[in-house]
Amino acid sequence: MNPRFSRRTGLAAALAGPLALAACGRHTVDPPKSVTQAEIDEAMRTPTELNFWTWVPDIEKEVALFQDAYPAISVDVVNAGQGNPHYAKLRTALRAGNGAPDIAQLEYQMIPSFVITEDLLDLGPYGASAIGDRFVEFAWSQVSGPNGEVWAVPQDTGPMGMLYREDLFQAHGIDVPATWDDFAAAAKRLHEADPEVFLTNFSPSQGAFFAAMLWQAGADPFGGSEGPDLNVDLTSPEAQKVARYWGDLSEQDLIAVDADFNDQWYQALNKGKYATWIAPAWAPTFLQSAAASTSGLWRVAPLPQWEAGQQISSNWGGSTSAVMATTRNPIAAAVFAQFINTDPKSTQTMADEQSLYPPTKAILEDPAFTGSKVEFYGGQEVNGLFAEIGATVAPDFQWAPFQDKVYADFTATVGTAVAEKTDAVAAMEDWQRRIEEYAKYQGFTVRQP
Repeated sequence: MNPRFSRRTGLAAALAGPLALAACGRHTVDPPKSVTQAEIDEAMRTPTELNFWTWVPDIEKEVALFQDAYPAISVDVVNAGQGNPHYAKLRTALRAGNGAPDIAQLEYQMIPSFVITEDLLDLGPYGASAIGDRFVEFAWSQVSGPNGEVWAVPQDTGPMGMLYREDLFQAHGIDVPATWDDFAAAAKRLHEADPEVFLTNFSPSQGAFFAAMLWQAGADPFGGSEGPDLNVDLTSPEAQKVARYWGDLSEQDLIAVDADFNDQWYQALNKGKYATWIAPAWAPTFLQSAAASTSGLWRVAPLPQWEAGQQISSNWGGSTSAVMATTRNPIAAAVFAQFINTDPKSTQTMADEQSLYPPTKAILEDPAFTGSKVEFYGGQEVNGLFAEIGATVAPDFQWAPFQDKVYADFTATVGTAVAEKTDAVAAMEDWQRRIEEYAKYQGFTVRQP
């Protein structure tokens, strides 16, 4: 399970570096072994104000459903930013001992960094231990601790597939690649036929994409880490295989290496520069607005596989609702985090109106969701395909307790090597060295395989 960190390890006390900046003497909740239903009922009848930090647009609709169910509880929704600005403000408030929300949206890869500084409330005693079977296995694994802790409740996910331009494939006689070898052969055939078109793009700064590629290939760079002992293995055969693959494609000029999510990238998508986008389940909706002029030309398929006949995927993105350990209202906050991510109307609204790809089995097994035909993808049942893909995501993938630093170092090493057509495998060694040095500075004991 992931993350492998628990307050019982005493890791926060062991850290000597900047991660151990929790404010001395601040109020934190010491979770009981269990909370009775009578205690929950009493808390939910008591007038209470909660503060919820999230970047999901119009989530007030889901919050309203909660407030209808629990009229005594009012929730103040705050958009404190997204990505690094959100986390910077959250950490500042937590370290200061005031101003932090009761509940905050956290991406899966960020959970360990808040666990080790004892900033998250274990939701297990507040009923969350009983809801795990409502979620797909890999999503629940991402929020679970080694001793049964529940550090957050899954909100959405991003199982990985392949979006492709059917018209470009047909024009060049390319079959949908079943394996990565097929993918490389198609990249060569397409680019030789039309040098202005690439089979796909590899963004040099997109560490999340590369992590998903490692995950699918069976590489788990931080797998087996627990407490102050951090495993770091970016030079495993599986990891080197991924680096060599993408490095070779770049060196042969068979893929683009453009920065993504900017105007130039959007224009390239609309002009047909990329014949595929290796992307997660939230991408199909995003692409409909980013490349509106290409409606009807795209289709979706599973990821190419490293071995013929396999069906293995991974995840990129998605987030959770976590309760801060500094909350003064742990029961109400824990109930809120569970409610908005399990209530049928709330989760349906997230899927239908906010286009968040659901982690809940109830929606993923609903024919109304899985059978929805999307005109942009030629009437394909995209949700249903990604539901099948989600079932193939390996659950045991771990994140570093400083994944944001890991991503920054990826850009400086492997991302740069692929973009500049230098040795990507050697860059993996440099990436590992940087992470090890940082981990030691933070007070971890670094272990190698």
